[in-house]
Amino acid sequence: MIAPATLSGRLPLYLRLMRLDKPIGILLLMWPTLWALWLAADGVPPLHVVAIFVLGTALMRSAGCVINDYADRDFDGHVERTRTRPLATGAVTIREALLLAAGLSLVSFVLILPLDPLVRWLSLPALFLAVSYPYTKRFLAIPQAYLGIAFGFGIPMGFAALQGEVPAIAWLLLLANIFWAVAYDTEYAMVDRPDDLKIGIKTSAITFGRFDVAAVMLCYAVAFGLIAAVGVAAGRGPWFFGGIAVAAGIAIYHYTLIRDRDRARCFRAFLHNNWVGAVLFVALVIDYVAFPAA
Repeated sequence: MIAPATLSGRLPLYLRLMRLDKPIGILLLMWPTLWALWLAADGVPPLHVVAIFVLGTALMRSAGCVINDYADRDFDGHVERTRTRPLATGAVTIREALLLAAGLSLVSFVLILPLDPLVRWLSLPALFLAVSYPYTKRFLAIPQAYLGIAFGFGIPMGFAALQGEVPAIAWLLLLANIFWAVAYDTEYAMVDRPDDLKIGIKTSAITFGRFDVAAVMLCYAVAFGLIAAVGVAAGRGPWFFGGIAVAAGIAIYHYTLIRDRDRARCFRAFLHNNWVGAVLFVALVIDYVAFPAA
């Protein structure tokens, strides 16, 4: 057992391991979950359900980061961007990391206990996705698609919490999130491509090769098309579709950042995807206020 004084001294290392100093992952996971909650509740989700999902998102993303660093502990030291991570440097032990991931996952599960039983059942594949994703980089040509499922699994869980079922529109939204994730995480992978080639990790940036920029833009286009289809199915109005147009404009700006494949600008494009998710969420909220569900 770690003494309180020791724990307080190691807390900054644990926070870094959970990536709480870099909240972009929480945001990219949270926005699709919020889209789902608003759509499932016709624009008026219960606040306690929203709170459970927001906190659960933060906890599970943190657990996922710990698991990812555990899986990649032998690779991270060879990658410029990750070589100073706590597990890669040995500042945090494997035992500490596994206990931290288990604790975060357990608290997340306790949070969903008051919700519909279907949510608890769906939490099992959600946990499997979070644990297994880091290992897909060893054998999947486009592990970013798997990430899109993992990052979007709050969508079916949100519908299950509010409707007691997962309708077709939820799976359509999840499919849209997969294409969005491939787009933004390919931008991220373009940053690490030289290092990933050296150590043999598979990424979409490597798989797409010289067509990487075109693939990113195509994935954005498919994602926005699917989100528009969700809007039509949900009977949404002009504010929501206007939000999709704004998000598409942001994606076009990303093209100007990634077209030369400069590592710093590709990373900036990746971070900028927070605004894509935020614009779509705000547009959805405003649209429900302006055009309440019948």
